[in-house]
Amino acid sequence: MKNLFLASLIAFAALPAAAQETPSQTLITNVQVFDGENEALLENASVLIEGNLIKSVTTDSIDTNGATVIDGGGRTMIPGLTDVHWHMTMAEVPQTTIITGDIYEIAARAVPTAERTLMRGFTTVRDIGGNSFSLKKLIDAGVILGPRMLVAGAPLSQTGGHYDYRLPHEVPADSTLDYWGRTGFFVIGDGVPEVQKRARELFRMGASQIKIAAGGGVASIFDPLDVRQYSLDEMKAAVDVADSYNSYVAAHVFTDEAVQMAVEAGIKTIEHGMLIGRETLEIMKENGVWLSTQPLVDDEDRMIFPTQESTRKWLEATAGTEKVYPLAKEIGVKIAFGTDALMDPEMAEKQGKLLAKLSRWFTPYEALKMATSDNAELMEMAGPRHPYQEGPLGVIKEGAYADLILVDGNPLENLDLVADPHENFDLIMKDGVIYKNELEN
Repeated sequence: MKNLFLASLIAFAALPAAAQETPSQTLITNVQVFDGENEALLENASVLIEGNLIKSVTTDSIDTNGATVIDGGGRTMIPGLTDVHWHMTMAEVPQTTIITGDIYEIAARAVPTAERTLMRGFTTVRDIGGNSFSLKKLIDAGVILGPRMLVAGAPLSQTGGHYDYRLPHEVPADSTLDYWGRTGFFVIGDGVPEVQKRARELFRMGASQIKIAAGGGVASIFDPLDVRQYSLDEMKAAVDVADSYNSYVAAHVFTDEAVQMAVEAGIKTIEHGMLIGRETLEIMKENGVWLSTQPLVDDEDRMIFPTQESTRKWLEATAGTEKVYPLAKEIGVKIAFGTDALMDPEMAEKQGKLLAKLSRWFTPYEALKMATSDNAELMEMAGPRHPYQEGPLGVIKEGAYADLILVDGNPLENLDLVADPHENFDLIMKDGVIYKNELEN
């Protein structure tokens, strides 16, 4: 499986503006702090950052001791936002590229996508499908700009499943991977031994968690939404491999029967799930399974597909969005926030708008908690495979990673502020490094 080494060449050829030089200590004063967990703001607070971690959050005076001081001017400080259903290598790539393009074009398009994601205030993403390993490596090394990434790698599919992107009449010889399998972008595996092997390969490549297709999909050509994908034994095989790596499996799936089988197999996050009902959600709650769905509901959210069938399936799937959110909330299922922006730069740019759209079903506090500390809790299921172990994510407290945003206004009163991050986010910091600062100090 090839990696995305080309990304480094692209990055050096057209490196974006570097982050500001950040001293060893930064003190941000005069802010209202939403800590990611509690609804009440800590008013008139100061936050001291030392290196890449938060050293202190207090309303008491702090000896600056040579720190660079930034006056927050009464703005609201929130943790850096997170998106647990993101595809860095597919968010802005046209579907025609998946059908007729190559891994190098995908890598080239992913580099500016990563920077744009960070500059919308999303400091961490769970990359839940695609070969993003080298992209993550280069971001972590500071070669290119982008968020933290918990990478799943190639999503795993049965023959004829959601991630089978071969041409209609392409039937490779037995045990021969197609192009996307050889480049680690999508991978097909059938039967328990092959599923085990492919899952082990993904963890070998550095996956934090893995993802399988347990049911039909929208963008894919061959699979109706109602079908189950993978047998129970095949799903259990993937879960067993993830358990052996002290991690977990996420499943792309929409419908009741398929979700119930995935839960029985031990899968821990249901990706999408818009078409499930009360019984299935109660089973998920009993088993501690997360609903990682997306607020896709209106024509304004409609993704663009080259086929009428994919458009029809998208409308069928998202018709359940209005029902599943309030039902899951009522039952008490753990709900995560993700966008699944896919194959459309305009859709990717709506990342914050989709977070703001949660106000249809949740209070601003519930939505912001979901996109910060709740998402961080989900990502912690990766255990030792979680690549960021120095401190917690999604919170503003002593010892946490210094990933934070200063908002011009209070998003706990007006969630729409997050819909326009370019206008309303005056400071963006990730890992103690300032990437945007519109404040005058």
